[in-house]
Amino acid sequence: MSHELGWPYVSEPETQRSTTRVLIVYYTYTQQSKLVAEAIAETLRSRGCDVRQASIGFTDKRWAERFTRLPLKHAILDVVGMLPAQLRGATGEIEIPEDARDGDYDLVCIGSPTWFFRQSVPIRSYLQSDEAKRILDGKRFTAFVVCRRYWRQNLKSVRKVGTKLGGEYVEGTHFTFVGGQIRSFMALISYFGVGENRARYLGLKIPPSMLKPDYAEQARAFANDLADGLGA
Repeated sequence: MSHELGWPYVSEPETQRSTTRVLIVYYTYTQQSKLVAEAIAETLRSRGCDVRQASIGFTDKRWAERFTRLPLKHAILDVVGMLPAQLRGATGEIEIPEDARDGDYDLVCIGSPTWFFRQSVPIRSYLQSDEAKRILDGKRFTAFVVCRRYWRQNLKSVRKVGTKLGGEYVEGTHFTFVGGQIRSFMALISYFGVGENRARYLGLKIPPSMLKPDYAEQARAFANDLADGLGA
């Protein structure tokens, strides 16, 4: 399966030099990206990898305050209010955990939630930082995208930026929310507005605002493919 990810299998003698080190760096607000990161990390650890998880903090004063609580004060306005920043590819102030600042990793996995079809502001900001350059330069990297339906632009952009930073890309994957694009977005707005999943929004039946139930199985399969490629 490692060949499907675009890298050659690493022979067993090479892996005996030291423990394989993996960094999973991601941003999350709804905790869905964190669930995926934890499932991937658990599987990689079971394969003998030393896995570090690093959650990027969003601290920019222009936008961060709205993401410090749930429910949001103004669900629709707070969400749509991020659209201009997304359209112009804005970056902002973030907090980078120590493990994502420097380190010698065999593989870096970037968890990129989708905001209006693109990378979120925190992940875009990290990928344009000096710290990301140090982490990715000369290293293999991959990515997982969390989305409602549209994921290709997000994943493609992570690949493009990471490669420019000197990384060697390994094929990534995506995880989708329950429901189609419209109803899952309605579910998201409902969730942001009340802080819990509801069965209906504006009189319409909606799915829960969460990943599909098979996300953990998908994450484990992805992680096992990565471990195969690392020779773990």
